[in-house]
Amino acid sequence: MNKINTLFENSKDKKLLSLYFCAGCPTLEGTADVILSMQRHGIAMVEVGIPFSDPLADGPVIQETATRALRNGMTLSILFSQLQAIKDQVQIPLVLMGYLNPILHYGIERFCQACVKAGVSGAIIPDLPFEDYLNVVKPIADKYDLRIIMLITPETSEERIRLIDNNTNGFIYMVSSASITGTQKSFDEQKQEYFRHINNMHLRNPRMIGFGISNAQTLKAAQDNSAGAIIGSKFVTLLNETNGDADAALENLMQALSK
Repeated sequence: MNKINTLFENSKDKKLLSLYFCAGCPTLEGTADVILSMQRHGIAMVEVGIPFSDPLADGPVIQETATRALRNGMTLSILFSQLQAIKDQVQIPLVLMGYLNPILHYGIERFCQACVKAGVSGAIIPDLPFEDYLNVVKPIADKYDLRIIMLITPETSEERIRLIDNNTNGFIYMVSSASITGTQKSFDEQKQEYFRHINNMHLRNPRMIGFGISNAQTLKAAQDNSAGAIIGSKFVTLLNETNGDADAALENLMQALSK
């Protein structure tokens, strides 16, 4: 069974924590160390960012990180090589998160093949049109047992959410707001109502809430309304502050999430 499905099947009553970082930043060689450190610290799932020159859905922290990673020389080929080197050591699901352009350039089927060889369980492609997912990407991804994770936002219609739920497998990435990535101190009543509305839809797929989670209040709100939380910008900031020392960044993150 795909590791993503196994994770959610075995963790129905446990609130999960998934972290995002961008491959190649702060250092080109640090990808493996960050992933293995996350695993040691009990992180349930890791999203590995594929750096891109025009990350439209990301805030300034992740944009700057992607730029730095590209300057360091990170490419998809290098990333797959790094992941393949630690494949046998990684038990938790790895999900690649990146924009469509580099994946198309690499080749969709070649990308899926490389994911399997590197132990990757899924991919999040924020700018992948859903129709293209259904007609082009899904048949190839299914062939390689790779989960393509779709995003929903407060602006996504109920009809669209149902369509996504019926045609994906793994989990749904529930974006907390319609804005770009970044930290927030709390989720307002409008966002809380959005969480409740999605809960009341009783979707088939589990959901993970991301965007804006950086402290105890936002973490609790996300975990109370889904299978777990995804943290990106906060961890990326801490990882940069520690010059790539993932253990120190994770310790600092856990302190921040307790306040």
